[in-house]
Amino acid sequence: MAEVKLAAETRTEFGKGAARRIRRESKVPGVLYGHGGEPVHVTLPGHDLLLALRTPNVLLALEIDGKKQLAIPKAVQRDAIKGFLEHVDLLLVRSGEKVNVEIYVHTEGDLAPGAYLVEHVLNALPVEAEATHIPESVTVSIEGLAAGDSILAKDVPLPEGTTLGIDEDAVVLQVLSAQAEEPTEEGEGVTEAAEA
Repeated sequence: MAEVKLAAETRTEFGKGAARRIRRESKVPGVLYGHGGEPVHVTLPGHDLLLALRTPNVLLALEIDGKKQLAIPKAVQRDAIKGFLEHVDLLLVRSGEKVNVEIYVHTEGDLAPGAYLVEHVLNALPVEAEATHIPESVTVSIEGLAAGDSILAKDVPLPEGTTLGIDEDAVVLQVLSAQAEEPTEEGEGVTEAAEA
């Protein structure tokens, strides 16, 4: 996992008015917390943060008042219509420290021949990983699976140093039979009228 370096500034103004002024300057207000210390209110560069957040579980190397701090995003608020960042909560981490995160589950391979569908019971898998080595995602093979087959959390191959954060027998993916839609009575009536 790559570190993304961002220059952050501490802020002393709070409230909606201050947040609006920060966003007008193309910056994002945020809070940095963790390790039992007092939360630190910061301002981050908006565009750089937006690019960094495209990587799941990104590790941010923040330069704040001459000190380097490592953090991961815990909560991101976006404008519902325009999609720009409104606020971000960051969790302080240290190298070697374990953190609880969710990683995306991707599939590869083809199901057995037939009309089958893959249901993602869990789109993301809760895991515990070292803060500086958080995997972006995991890939699971669905090759040859048929209706009734499932993949449990314990069947998902995890990178070294990463452990499950849920029950190992939790269903992650399951294969279902695709069901054809039955014609409705209205549809049958239209067909009969067309034939007459």
